[in-house]
Amino acid sequence: MLGRFQYNDIAFSGEVFDDIVYPDPIYQQLDDEYPLSSLLILPPSLPSKIVCAGLNYADHAKELNMELPKNPILFLKPPSSILAHEGLIRYPPESGQVDYEAELAIVIGKKCGSVSEDDALDYILGFTCFNDVTARDLQRADGQWTRAKSFDTFAPVGPFIITPEELAQKNLSPGDLSVSCRVIRGQNEEVRQSSSTKEFIFGIPKLISFISSVMTLEKGDIIATGTPPGVGELLIGDVVEVEIEGVGVLRNTVVSAE
Repeated sequence: MLGRFQYNDIAFSGEVFDDIVYPDPIYQQLDDEYPLSSLLILPPSLPSKIVCAGLNYADHAKELNMELPKNPILFLKPPSSILAHEGLIRYPPESGQVDYEAELAIVIGKKCGSVSEDDALDYILGFTCFNDVTARDLQRADGQWTRAKSFDTFAPVGPFIITPEELAQKNLSPGDLSVSCRVIRGQNEEVRQSSSTKEFIFGIPKLISFISSVMTLEKGDIIATGTPPGVGELLIGDVVEVEIEGVGVLRNTVVSAE
């Protein structure tokens, strides 16, 4: 697993094995290894952009009684919205309905533009968990998605990046992973979303190829692949967990921004 961490005031990249973090050798001022518990987990990449696919699950389209799109529907979240594992989602005072959306995210490994579907997988660094937090009432009011998707802390991602090789070692394919979302409210824990990436309308090679034909993708950029059925509301005090089979569990708590 790959990740980004902070030790005292030093942010660094490293690999995680059995809860031990091994910093990249370029960080010569650091020790050779650290217990994971001694470090602050940061967002696993520093994207120049976060590209999201809307309506990319067939079962979600069925839930909404919507026709399947002919091409991927894209929107952007700004890098300023990114939030680490265990970070606090700030509920903005401008909104009265903030929703969760559990998603598998792709992290780009090297710069690419106009990539073919056949070559698309060569540009993947790995996969991580993502929560496309959305101010649903503002989305409806605006008639478009930018404000509703872009508040600071509205892009929780992590905790780590799982490489394609690591998934393969687990006999897992990114096109056949369970995706779920749990909301813990007080003493109650409820599974709100439960599906599989088998329900993708547009698979990972198509998404990378299509997006890279529009914009150059840089190393560290994040592609969020869409959310399954069961999207719903978060309240202040909720703990929300996004779990992707073989990838991990992303956990965040909702707090008031005021």
